Amino acid sequence: MTATSEAVFRPATAADADALTALERDTNLVALAHVFPDVAYPYDEVRARWWQLLADPGVRVEVAGPPDRLDVYLARDDERLRHLGVRPELWGHGLARAAVERATGVRRLWVLRDNARARGFYEHLGWSPTGREQQAEWPPYPVELEYGRG
Repeated sequence: MTATSEAVFRPATAADADALTALERDTNLVALAHVFPDVAYPYDEVRARWWQLLADPGVRVEVAGPPDRLDVYLARDDERLRHLGVRPELWGHGLARAAVERATGVRRLWVLRDNARARGFYEHLGWSPTGREQQAEWPPYPVELEYGRG
């Protein structure tokens, strides 16, 4: 996949849990290595979270790419963008923008304070910090900032 026009999103199913976990791991090991240095990736916990999200009727998870090696994922509910990830070798190809555009009606998200790439991306799309902060769910529990739009 090399262009946004080639991204065909579909609803994720329980069969995608392992591919979702692997893509989130692959993305985070590149994008967030400076935030989680020398910390073992919590694969089992992340996989359990994906199982929980996939089973939650209030959460929509969509993916694009081959089933065994997804290119992009988006998880959202009616109010919040919960998770967004793109395979690192496909960064800059419009997949993240295409995913966010699918999240119509979403008004909030949380992003790590030290994730300058993601913050710049969201700000470019018109999101802005609300002033709310919280600790992330994984050690070493870095600070997350809430962003809002609309």
